[in-house]
Amino acid sequence: MAVYLITYDLNKPGQDYDNLYETIKSLGAWCHYLDSTWLVDTSYSSNQIGDKLESATDKGDSYLIIKVTNDYQGWLPQEAWDWIHDHIGHSI
Repeated sequence: MAVYLITYDLNKPGQDYDNLYETIKSLGAWCHYLDSTWLVDTSYSSNQIGDKLESATDKGDSYLIIKVTNDYQGWLPQEAWDWIHDHIGHSI
């Protein structure tokens, strides 16, 4: 299992976020505290995640999938940090 950051821009007006959200949630344990940005703890690879997102997005949309390490920093609610610490560990 690994944690991946998924971020996206849906560029077509009237996008169906529900389908994308359900696709992301189906990948594994997730954390969603920033618009258009998710953390997902999953057994899928970045390529497999990309294949799944491709079916939930349009050709004009953009997304980025990056494997997360325990070298991180930010300003988030405590609940988000609890999820990060539970799934990634504490920052180095």
